Amino acid sequence: MRNLTLRQLRSVQAISRHGTIAAAARQLGLTAPAVTLQVKQMEDDVGLALFDRTSEGMRLTVAGTAILAAANAIETTLRGLSEEIDSIKGVRSGTINLGVVSTAKYFAPRLIAAFRDAYPEIEMKLKVGNRHDIIADLKDYKLDIALMGRPPTEFPVASTFFGDHPLVIIAEPDHPLVRERDIRRERLLCERIIIREQGSGTRAALEGFFAGDLERLAACSVEMGSNETIKQAVMAGLGIAFISAHTIAFEVEMGRIAVLDVAEMPIRRKWYAVCRQERIAAPAERAFKAFLVERGAKHLPLLDKLYPAEAALAR
Repeated sequence: MRNLTLRQLRSVQAISRHGTIAAAARQLGLTAPAVTLQVKQMEDDVGLALFDRTSEGMRLTVAGTAILAAANAIETTLRGLSEEIDSIKGVRSGTINLGVVSTAKYFAPRLIAAFRDAYPEIEMKLKVGNRHDIIADLKDYKLDIALMGRPPTEFPVASTFFGDHPLVIIAEPDHPLVRERDIRRERLLCERIIIREQGSGTRAALEGFFAGDLERLAACSVEMGSNETIKQAVMAGLGIAFISAHTIAFEVEMGRIAVLDVAEMPIRRKWYAVCRQERIAAPAERAFKAFLVERGAKHLPLLDKLYPAEAALAR
């Protein structure tokens, strides 16, 4: 394994990305026979096939997947080294591949803009996705940092807390529950509850809240796959919903959505900046995480009130 070269590892990355040796060769600026030779040399050194040759293209074997993970880790470390050298030279530049779960898209652009004001030479590449996709990209080294509410447990990560994350129940402003106070969870189960898809952090928090009544929750709930769809459904009177308070600031301000006064709510979670534990963070990444710790909470959306005005006056 000590005889592996960067060129060989990059051949594996390119074939995995494009599916064929010809396409990989074009990306690498090599001939197809040269790429084939690189792969054969690796397979001879490893003693295992790295790809299955199928009618649909080249597919990684288990050994190939392990080699690809190592190649991605090495590329990430080399990029970090390059930025570290630039930092030593006094250059405050670099690139951060940032992933955010869909709920965080409501404040991520604001965070990025504030960070760019302080570090104008650092480029930020943003990807928004559901929790499953963001975790997969973080695991595959496609992301440097991910912003999410619940760090993954499938692989070792380092998590940096940077702000509170309140979760609330919402309804249309004319809903009968809007004027009630200290609404019990049993009362909520009499309504149609619109919830996020399985695997989302918001869904997990709601199921924790109704831990003793999951069957009743399943019976009265309707699943929708995005915060925007859920908000539109609530405004149309299709039910109440459990959602991040950071996603509804505009609608509450405009009087299109009301936050219900539910006992034991809001549920408070936390926002984290997550990266792979074994990665050596580049200077740009360290600067971004320091910015999040010092100033990140200031750029999270705020609601003037988390409860209806009528309820607040009646307290």
